[in-house]
Amino acid sequence: MKQQIRLLGIDDSPFKFTDKQGIVIGVVMRGGEYLECVLRRHITIDGNDATFVCKDMIKKTKHREQLKAVLLDGVALGGFNVVDIEDLYNYTNIPVLTITRDKPDFDKIKLALKKNFDDWDVRWGLISKGKLHEIKTSHNPIYVKFIGIDIEEAKEIIKLSTIRGVIPEPIRVAHLIASGITRGESYGNA
Repeated sequence: MKQQIRLLGIDDSPFKFTDKQGIVIGVVMRGGEYLECVLRRHITIDGNDATFVCKDMIKKTKHREQLKAVLLDGVALGGFNVVDIEDLYNYTNIPVLTITRDKPDFDKIKLALKKNFDDWDVRWGLISKGKLHEIKTSHNPIYVKFIGIDIEEAKEIIKLSTIRGVIPEPIRVAHLIASGITRGESYGNA
């Protein structure tokens, strides 16, 4: 795999549950070293438009043909607005990885969905679909789901795009931009 593969990292902005919309930032980078493009979209908090928003972001970027993978900060944006990574992959034919720093508490997630959403079973189906892989890093492990590639390719993409810590740079930069736009100054971990 080339060192300078183009990757799209996607993260959402911080929000309050009273907000109707949030911002989603996409960052196109070559590996983890060179920022080429920043993309912005709006998303409904706890809505069901996350997959559409990601498809639209990819469809309309001039970098679409060069993208080798899409890296999402978790499987949901804007609260429980869940991305259907299989649908996103089938639409774009670009491998998709969801990456989380902490192991998801699936029992807690399922309870929250049941309590707050009439369509909890649909959202739960998307969240629970696919195998969650623990990938060791030089620090703490990260948790990854993916489609369109195998585990070794996923590990290689993560290694190529991570400069420090455990989170790939395209996600980290998207997080910094999203929180900076929303709060006036970026902070926190992706």
